[in-house]
Amino acid sequence: MLEARDVTVLANGNTLLRQATVAARPGRILVMIGPNGAGKSTLLRVLSGELLPSRGQALLDGRDLATYPSAELARRRAVVPQSSVLAFPFTVLEVVMLGVTVPGFAASTSTATEAAMQALDSVALSALENRLYVHLSGGERQRVHIARALCQLSQPTFRAGESRCLLLDEPTSNLDLAHQSLVLDAVRRQAERGCAVLAVMHDLNLAAALADDMVLLVRGQVAAAGPAHEVLQDDLLSAAYGCEVFANRTPGRDCPFVLPPAVFLPQRGIAARPAAASPPLPLHVHRTPGG
Repeated sequence: MLEARDVTVLANGNTLLRQATVAARPGRILVMIGPNGAGKSTLLRVLSGELLPSRGQALLDGRDLATYPSAELARRRAVVPQSSVLAFPFTVLEVVMLGVTVPGFAASTSTATEAAMQALDSVALSALENRLYVHLSGGERQRVHIARALCQLSQPTFRAGESRCLLLDEPTSNLDLAHQSLVLDAVRRQAERGCAVLAVMHDLNLAAALADDMVLLVRGQVAAAGPAHEVLQDDLLSAAYGCEVFANRTPGRDCPFVLPPAVFLPQRGIAARPAAASPPLPLHVHRTPGG
């Protein structure tokens, strides 16, 4: 299990996180949501071992992340940050193979290549294996880094009782609808294989569809935690995002959903105003029959 216990992060006199406690459990997907600046990416950095908390602890299987050698962390957890900078003329395949050629792995070249190709196939990028990474679109680059993380977690380097962790910051950014579904399916499969998954997401509908557990962060604090239907509540979301939000339920799966802000329509008695003078837009949600 990967967990943060009462984590506080201070930076330049600002409190980025305040006594945040979350836990990502093996075989489950924990999704963190919240407005911009809520501390989601900061908490993910703490849980990846990249950022030391000012107070509190980040633990992997009950052991402080700070005590793990970097090589051991590399084989226990994979991270896909919100953005990655790579200016070297690496091919797509070479970038993905970085997941198993870092310290902590002893994969042969043939094994690493096979694992990388399987990871590329899972995100529909096999045809671009020899393309230079710098020539890819933003969405293609995002999928390359997800493939790198999947490749990293594919290696049989785990001992009994050891948790594997996949940490993702906005994994569906820059992706079209088809590739969003493809990536989320690959993430779900990792959880089904026993991986503890932690994802930061802004799209509340994708978050609801993916999450086994959900955490709502507001101004560096955990405002709510639990199943999606408990966290995606009108009052909680409206207070967190500073605008009126109405959650609904999809038919069949009964999954919570929230539509993005609708355009103000004068015929509904709502006068449009200049954006600079407007309050936050309400989120209008389609109501299903009988809902």
